[in-house]
Amino acid sequence: MTPEPVLEPDIVESAEEAARLSRPPLLILQPVRELLDAHGLGSGVLRAERVGTGGGSNFSFLLERGSGERFVLRRPPRPPLPPSAHDVVREARLQMALGALGIRVPTVHAVWEEPDLIGVPFSVSEFLEGDVVSDVLPPWLGADPQARRSVGEDLVDALVEIHAVDPSARELVEFVRPGNYLERQLRRFTDLWGRNATRELPLVDDVGSRLAAAAPAPLPDTVVHGDYRLGNTIVAAGRVRPIVAVLDWEMGAIGDPRADLGYLLATSSEPGGEPSPLGTSPVTATEGFPTRRQLVSRYVERSGRSLERLDWFEALALWKAAIFCEAIYGRYRSGGLTAADAAAAHFEAAVPAMAAAAASRLATLGV
Repeated sequence: MTPEPVLEPDIVESAEEAARLSRPPLLILQPVRELLDAHGLGSGVLRAERVGTGGGSNFSFLLERGSGERFVLRRPPRPPLPPSAHDVVREARLQMALGALGIRVPTVHAVWEEPDLIGVPFSVSEFLEGDVVSDVLPPWLGADPQARRSVGEDLVDALVEIHAVDPSARELVEFVRPGNYLERQLRRFTDLWGRNATRELPLVDDVGSRLAAAAPAPLPDTVVHGDYRLGNTIVAAGRVRPIVAVLDWEMGAIGDPRADLGYLLATSSEPGGEPSPLGTSPVTATEGFPTRRQLVSRYVERSGRSLERLDWFEALALWKAAIFCEAIYGRYRSGGLTAADAAAAHFEAAVPAMAAAAASRLATLGV
């Protein structure tokens, strides 16, 4: 039987308070306040609240100081963690490199690489005004189909900007890896499935083998976000470019740009169409948002790239999502999440459904 989520606080004031808990909290305010003071990031009382989702991805916290300043802290889930996963230090460095190259990302103010302050490394970035859109449209989007169209189109345009960055720029040298990005992705996620699986799901293994057997020749490398979707952006009303910033660079890399297009298509619902197998970005089914075909057409027009085998990249996105969502489900089953993450129970059925959707995409290719 799955244990009930533990109702202990995620945020505590001091290390002494943390030591009295049965498991480590996610945030200890005293050392964070001292770090902010040392970097000249506000002053006075520090308040914090968790924002966004977590459990499998890195956690985000809104920090508010008595002097009125606001910041965002990012940290990984509770250990133990798979090798190379949830690396907030690498994520922050990539974000800093992309900011220097003109990409729309929040400014990183501080990075703490050691686990001595709150038990794990973490980063602190600027807070940007706007909305993160997931399940509900903010009023300004809900009332205006043209605003929805503008957001959908700028979502593509921001991705074109990311893919236009020179991957050989000196700021990105540390993120370049030898060999084929797609082969590395297949190896990495096959290994993660061996670590993440909580049950026998032969279809996940089967899809991985079929992806490897039919992997396309790579396009020239670009910066790849790795989790590119509406819910990983900040949007704001009254702007020519409503995408204020692109968030969550945990899976960012140098690789094949079609991986981002495949992920965007796999996570997008469309007006009059079927819901996304991932259950993400359901609001894009609202009239006004571009269709999947329109997203691809705009990307091709703006980037000048010819896109082929996108069904394969959608299948890759769905297969990868099944694997990292199984990790979230495993944390839920083991009692490693809080009550705020109880929705992770739906991955019991969603993970097999994602694998089935990936298999369906491959079938369109005759694979």
